[in-house]
Amino acid sequence: MSRDGVRPRPTAAAAVRRAVPGLRALSSYRREWLAKDLIAGAVLTTLLVPQGMAYAELAGLPPITGLYTSILCLLGYAAFGPSRILVLGPDSSLGPMIAATVLPLVAAGGDPGRAVALASMLALMVGGIMILASVAKLGFVADLISKPTMIGYMNGLALTILIGQLPKLLGFRVEAEGLVEEAVGVVRGVTGGAVVPAAAAVGCLGVALVLVLQRRMPKVPAVLVMVVLAIAATTFLDLAEHGVDTVGVLPEGFPPLTIPHIRLSDLGLLLAGALGIALVSLADTISTASVFAARTGQEVQGNQEMAGIGAANLAAGLFQGFPVSTSGSRTAVAERAGAKTQLTGLVGAALITLMIVMLPGLFRDLPQPVLAAVVITASLSLIDVPGTARLWRQRRMECLLSVAAFLGVALLGVLPGIAIAVGLSILNVFRRAWWPYETVLGRVAGLEGFHDIHSHPGADHLPGLVLYRFDAPLFFANARTFRDAVLKLARSDPPPAWIVIAAEPVTDVDTTASDILEELDETLNAGGTSLVFAELKDPVRRKIERYGLTRTIDPGLMFPTVEAAVAAFRARTGAQWTSTDRDTRP
Repeated sequence: MSRDGVRPRPTAAAAVRRAVPGLRALSSYRREWLAKDLIAGAVLTTLLVPQGMAYAELAGLPPITGLYTSILCLLGYAAFGPSRILVLGPDSSLGPMIAATVLPLVAAGGDPGRAVALASMLALMVGGIMILASVAKLGFVADLISKPTMIGYMNGLALTILIGQLPKLLGFRVEAEGLVEEAVGVVRGVTGGAVVPAAAAVGCLGVALVLVLQRRMPKVPAVLVMVVLAIAATTFLDLAEHGVDTVGVLPEGFPPLTIPHIRLSDLGLLLAGALGIALVSLADTISTASVFAARTGQEVQGNQEMAGIGAANLAAGLFQGFPVSTSGSRTAVAERAGAKTQLTGLVGAALITLMIVMLPGLFRDLPQPVLAAVVITASLSLIDVPGTARLWRQRRMECLLSVAAFLGVALLGVLPGIAIAVGLSILNVFRRAWWPYETVLGRVAGLEGFHDIHSHPGADHLPGLVLYRFDAPLFFANARTFRDAVLKLARSDPPPAWIVIAAEPVTDVDTTASDILEELDETLNAGGTSLVFAELKDPVRRKIERYGLTRTIDPGLMFPTVEAAVAAFRARTGAQWTSTDRDTRP
């Protein structure tokens, strides 16, 4: 603040540092971090390469595109992402969504170049959506998927990935659409003798090796060990001669800046897929960023995270890449290796670039079943059976929502599944607002205030007075529920003189509810019962006055507290507290 009280305008350099967090991190970089970031980057690369290729194939794309994507998204997020160590890249949860969006637009056995172009455009659209949402400060949209529905969605996604990768793991192919058809195709392939024994041995041993190492020796790079051993086995055991497909020599060099060319008719399905991918990617990133930010003392910046994800996707889309998200497993590897800043990701990007430029044949003997093993072990980490069991024990309705999301993905597909997950989350919010908890209150000996008679059946009441609490804002969907409950209370014998609404939970009253309140008050007045409000919030009371409800609802019957309303009733009637001897529950 200047001496004359005017806040100085930020300089252009300060504005650039705010928009590009990477520059801010660079200006505060410490020399002692350099060795740790270099080592962590090298360790991270050993995971990025096999996972990048495996997740590219999961998305129905050539393996090399996974490496292009890994390089560019690391560069983009390093510049625009706010987290110090979060690692973005190809992700197992996005692979099926990308495939479900792109493959229907590519004819069976179609041009791989067209699939790459469509996936690149999909990445550009996801990036654009993220950046626009960041500018509009829409970080809250990550909350559109509740935890129960996300658990169900991820469980369904894991099953979809697992069934889809089994044929590749066992050395044969299945041409089918949908989880059920794929499962039938797997069974037929196994029973019909389509399994390649050598491929099945390599793939299954790979899965077992990764799972054992991750459990018993978590600091050992399990995927790297599996990849090295598999390449060695291919060389010394001549697995190719036993029917095992390998990755082959990757294209040499770095891809040029490319604007993907697609048909105008493709945009509709691509946009639908981009919206779903953006939502899942954002929810996953915010969740992962929150975990690691808590460990490093950072704050999660939802809108800046969207900008970082957007920049990563734009960079990938311009260089033959596909949509990306954060990775909890890769971020954990970077953290355990000592990563301090995004220089770790830059080192990883540089090492991958050197590999594809100078050593494109490094992974030529890597068996395809090993890539399937990488994907399958990653999919197993998406499964949350304990979380589902906990939901069943704690809240059956939310468990049923989780199961519905699971079935949506399993039976209808990945993209309809995410729509179902979002829809169920929103419907669950409305369900709680449509039918909120409601109760009558009474006085309990030894406790201050007034309490739920469901929890305290023997609570005292005042003859002629009902204290009623409705735990939700009043709006068009639940106003009639409120009205019916109040009228039921008014029909008790004898009818109460006052029905006091303990209105602290009522945070809003819309115009539909206002009209119903007016009709309700007139009906109650005709029967000799007064509608009384206590603890109305000031904004709600101002709305009631603006709606003109004070024409029928006496402002003198609006009290600041429930205690004040009870005292006023007793002063008018002389009523005394008595034990509950009749059912006044709504």
